[in-house]
Amino acid sequence: MTTTVTGLFDDYSDAEAAVRELKAAGIPDHDISIVANNPDGRYGDDSSAAEGAGTGAGLGALAGGAGGLLTGLGIMAIPGVGPVVAAGWLAATAAGAVAGAVVGGAAGGLIGALTDSGVPEEDAHVYAEGVRRGGSLVTAKVDNAMASEAEEILERSNWVDVPARRRAYREQGWSRFDSSLDPYTQEEIEAERQRYGRRTGL
Repeated sequence: MTTTVTGLFDDYSDAEAAVRELKAAGIPDHDISIVANNPDGRYGDDSSAAEGAGTGAGLGALAGGAGGLLTGLGIMAIPGVGPVVAAGWLAATAAGAVAGAVVGGAAGGLIGALTDSGVPEEDAHVYAEGVRRGGSLVTAKVDNAMASEAEEILERSNWVDVPARRRAYREQGWSRFDSSLDPYTQEEIEAERQRYGRRTGL
């Protein structure tokens, strides 16, 4: 039996550290995935931010290659989120859904991929909104026996406290991820970084 562990990170460098540690713990490349907001195009195929996560078929085609995430980061656009860099099974599933969806319904690709892997829908909406606001999402499929260790890796890599972040979003009038909204601008993302004490320039 397998479990999906998921972590949202305010800083791309924290997501990078999480992926490295998951890989070092013995989780295979093809079971690790990342989706990271990339509004200004700062992350490219040569980024080491998620080295070790495998590319799925869909993202491999987008990236023009296969192998570990270092060479397999692909770029795609998610409605309501905007441009992201992504690799791995979750990203490939979301990319396939986005490519095949009708206009206006494509963002269900990310939420659908998360919920299909066992993430509660309420949390999936927070994860998608977190990416929309400049964050990075790391997921890993692990054996049940390793789930606690994988979660500890994500937590010590400075993951976002999802219930607390959900409350913060709701205090701003948010209820759920809405793919019909415009993606956050770089200025809005920087404001989010300041709101939650993120480091700037990452």
